[in-house]
Amino acid sequence: MKSVIPREVETLWTLFTAPVVWALHFIICYATVAVFCAKRLPASFSFDTVRIVLVVVTLAALAMIVLSAYLAWRQWGFGAKDAPHDEPTRSSRTLFQGFATLLLSGLSFVSVVYAAIPLIFIAECQP
Repeated sequence: MKSVIPREVETLWTLFTAPVVWALHFIICYATVAVFCAKRLPASFSFDTVRIVLVVVTLAALAMIVLSAYLAWRQWGFGAKDAPHDEPTRSSRTLFQGFATLLLSGLSFVSVVYAAIPLIFIAECQP
């Protein structure tokens, strides 16, 4: 199966993609709710609308993290080589980077889910 995403995408930047997406998601979610609750916008713009917008943001963040995990899994060689990748070769460094990125993607995925859980339980802003 030929991949649509070119191999050049897998650089050191892919290592930081998932944690940056998680951090941006966290900031967007909590800043949006804080501003909404502080400003008390008109009744035409309810907390349910904020919740729907943040669910869409959460799904987009999870999709980007899954893409990052796929790229990491591909860079790791689809798990064909066992860790540790500790030899001083370019191939070993690439495999290690892919494995580390895959682990960071998993951690970031769980972090985004945990950051979104309050959207389920918060009913409205407290005075």
